[in-house]
Amino acid sequence: MRIWGKFFGGVIGFMFGRFFGALLGIWLGHLYDKRMAAAQGESAGSRQAEFFNTTFAVMGHIAKASGRVTENDIRMATSLMDMLRLSGAARKDAQQAFREGKEPDFELEASLRRFRRITFGRREVQQMFLEIQIQTALSDGELQDKEYAILQVIARELGFSSFQLDELLKRWQAEFRFQQAPGDHRPSVADAYEVLGLSESASDQDVKRAYRKLMNEHHPDKLVAKGLPEEMMELAKRKAQDIQAAYDRVKSSRGMR
Repeated sequence: MRIWGKFFGGVIGFMFGRFFGALLGIWLGHLYDKRMAAAQGESAGSRQAEFFNTTFAVMGHIAKASGRVTENDIRMATSLMDMLRLSGAARKDAQQAFREGKEPDFELEASLRRFRRITFGRREVQQMFLEIQIQTALSDGELQDKEYAILQVIARELGFSSFQLDELLKRWQAEFRFQQAPGDHRPSVADAYEVLGLSESASDQDVKRAYRKLMNEHHPDKLVAKGLPEEMMELAKRKAQDIQAAYDRVKSSRGMR
């Protein structure tokens, strides 16, 4: 059953017309879904559905890799659903995808190949997908061998090297520590450098160049333009905020303008 047209139509309608606007949006979305079902080939609606389904299915697969799904795994998936404001049928679809990913016969590589096809040429979107899976693997604070093996498969199928995966892992771990710094303590400069993917020996020009590159890769508007569902804008915004905070911390430590 196609629900994405009704979901997005309802949200848009509610924004502009509250209850009756939502009804109008859902009705228009229903007509859109019917057209989408009849249309041949891939479409924006089906790509968005595939994006969500693959995201949560692979999250479920990683969560099960350690032998059992932990409370942290469930909390991570639930938090992402909450952040994306998924409810009703959309949330049920995400939950079902998560359950399917936990099944022993889940075809990880086939799923990733379909995902790579629908996101072809959208490198930033593929990287965000990989980073979501990295966060799932590290949700309990440690990375197990089976989880790392799955991340390697994901990276390979999406065209990322082992080196790039390891760099993203280090960066995310530093970002987590950066975010968890107590309210009365500034995040460490060392973690700020890790978030930017730099060492403390980097020049001021290197710092500026790395900051511009990361902000360009993670700018919310650019990601949406490249195919990231708008519901994932909050993730992109948070990532951009972390990059900005790390850059400000490094600038302050160096006395840069």
